[in-house]
Amino acid sequence: MNETLLTKLLAEVKTPSYIFDADEFEKRAELVKKHFGEKTNVCFSIKANPFLLSDLPKIFDKIEVCSPGELTICEKTGADASKIIFSGVNKTEADVERAMDDGVGTFTAESYLHVDLINNAAVKRNITVPVLVRVTGGSQFGMDEKDVSDLLNRRSEYKGIEFVGLHYFTGTQKRKPAKIEKELDYITDFADKLKNETGFVVHRLEYGTGLAVDYFNEKAEELETERLEAVSAKVREVAENFELTIEMGRFFAAPCGYYLTKVMDVKTNCDINYAILDGGLNQLKYDGQIQGMQIPKIIHLKNKKSSESKTEKWTLCGSLCTTADILARDAEFDSLEIGDVLVFCRTGAYSAMEGMAVFLSRELPTVSLYSENGGLRIVRSLLNTDIFNTP
Repeated sequence: MNETLLTKLLAEVKTPSYIFDADEFEKRAELVKKHFGEKTNVCFSIKANPFLLSDLPKIFDKIEVCSPGELTICEKTGADASKIIFSGVNKTEADVERAMDDGVGTFTAESYLHVDLINNAAVKRNITVPVLVRVTGGSQFGMDEKDVSDLLNRRSEYKGIEFVGLHYFTGTQKRKPAKIEKELDYITDFADKLKNETGFVVHRLEYGTGLAVDYFNEKAEELETERLEAVSAKVREVAENFELTIEMGRFFAAPCGYYLTKVMDVKTNCDINYAILDGGLNQLKYDGQIQGMQIPKIIHLKNKKSSESKTEKWTLCGSLCTTADILARDAEFDSLEIGDVLVFCRTGAYSAMEGMAVFLSRELPTVSLYSENGGLRIVRSLLNTDIFNTP
């Protein structure tokens, strides 16, 4: 979005506010599909931004859901349940049965308990459901090789499950393509090992690349496209031998988001210029941002024309009663004044979901979706949070 369009949309929303550009989201998905090829399925992990689910581009083959709450969002938005991969490290009997009754397409199993829960629910319903076994990357998620092999050696014991493949994700913000290539080599080698040792043939692989997003670099899009290109050959190679699904959240969603916050006050303390905003760190999250030490792209929307031009450095602070509430330090603006609006770019992933949302009972920002054809659509109005903190 450019400054002109943002100024126009600002007239329709209050600050603080998030605007997610559905057109940009779709273009990003198309870019990934273009590089990874038609044989590679693409999956949106909705934890990065569940608001985008209502405008999910058709290009997405799968939707990753990791909690009962996210399943509720899918139900409310009418998401195609057959596309859902029901993941998550903590599954209960009620969660599994509900997902099964919703017609969820695939389940992941991260433990023997998960396998038992899924199998029992399926047998009770006299059905068989597809299951991906998650392989650990050395954390609490998934199962180690020994347990996966043991489980698949006994796969015939589970009458309600069709084991179809493996799920593998080790983490996010991977900047080195070699890391992703190494992980793909590992999981395909393990698939071969399973075939040799247990006779189990891995048909499907779901892999989370964790491709990095550059929040503080002017050449972000160029760097991210280069990273995409660098891993595409390996992804395409794997897709020739397996039904491969690439799962991502941040990489798809981050570029489409804009966070708008108004300058409420300005002051100079001890030779440092401070701008007090109506938002804050409880509503804005950039991976790698600590105490505002790095400056993301910020668009300055002036409330009125200034009589003089004066470029100064500013420390941007939110409305919380903590010295930690700093969004950026030494950010340069031309004649920053009360009433101006600052637009933080690349906030489409996790900002609206990971912040300390109810701290100090401040309002949750308005959330809007924009597309050229559909215009601006408010999907959540400004929301008071005192109800979450009232005994």
